[in-house]
Amino acid sequence: MAARIGTCLCFGLGLVWLALAGTASAHGPVRQKLTEKIEINAPPAKVWEVIGSFQDMSWHPGIAKTTGEGGNTPDVAKRQLTLASGGTIDESLYKYDAAEMSYSYRIDKVDVKVLPVTNYSSTIVVLPADGGKSTVEWKGAFYRGYPNNDPPPDLNEEAAIKAVTTVYKAGLEALKKKVEAK
Repeated sequence: MAARIGTCLCFGLGLVWLALAGTASAHGPVRQKLTEKIEINAPPAKVWEVIGSFQDMSWHPGIAKTTGEGGNTPDVAKRQLTLASGGTIDESLYKYDAAEMSYSYRIDKVDVKVLPVTNYSSTIVVLPADGGKSTVEWKGAFYRGYPNNDPPPDLNEEAAIKAVTTVYKAGLEALKKKVEAK
């Protein structure tokens, strides 16, 4: 009798293990984190003059127009980015520190066809670098655009990472060019 119970218990535990192993590969979205940096041949204050206003993203080539309200006041400031491609992104500021040359914001509303992400938040900071230069660090955290299992290719993790990387790199390269031309 004890052997039969032991066999049943082992068999039952084996089924549970198989069920758990099967669900491990069929997971939902995983929070992605991404950081891009660029060195700019200018002092931090000069770089901050260009990017320090949450209401102004004219330095980014992918942004055709920025409108907003609330200035740089956390939990009050909002902006709408109109992309060169025609889509829009609504964002809100939740941290702002002019002394540290840093601000953090989140996306409130975006069509995943415009940017294939959900639950996106980001921080941009200007840091001093050797020789009177600056390093601009832009980091974000987000989920893919499709919240369920088996996302289509245009809404999976790779698509989200590629899209955000493209936004960050294009913005940082344009910022470098603009600041160094002054």
